[in-house]
Amino acid sequence: MVDRVATKCRAAGAALKEADSNLTHAHALALQAVAAACTKSGLDPLLLDVTELCPYTDFVLLVSGRSTRQVEAIAEAVEQALKERGHDLRGREGKRGGSWLLLDFGDLLVHVFHESQRGYYDLEGLWIDAARVPLSLEEPRRPAAVAG
Repeated sequence: MVDRVATKCRAAGAALKEADSNLTHAHALALQAVAAACTKSGLDPLLLDVTELCPYTDFVLLVSGRSTRQVEAIAEAVEQALKERGHDLRGREGKRGGSWLLLDFGDLLVHVFHESQRGYYDLEGLWIDAARVPLSLEEPRRPAAVAG
């Protein structure tokens, strides 16, 4: 079975490197968050452009983890990566050990779910009219066989 992590995240860093000066500040911020989530094996990242639909943010990132610890690790990785690039966290909701964490960076909201909770809350359905931002994802590379 192809690992969804690699399938969904492998090219996030490449997409960020390919981003040119035509991207808005908010779009670049969102791509940085995707790349950071992928460093902790975030599942099924979905980036939504809500610029035309929402007055309080421009992008919404949805990503999942397989355990509460992974949910925390993804959120911490996103927070740290964006802080290192000078983006301040405006708010954080959710408890340690919880199944849903929300990070508010102003122009970007990041929802990190336990994979069992993401479908229950169905934010994809709530934002059905939002544009899905392509992430230029590629299939994972398989390790070469070891000669022996």
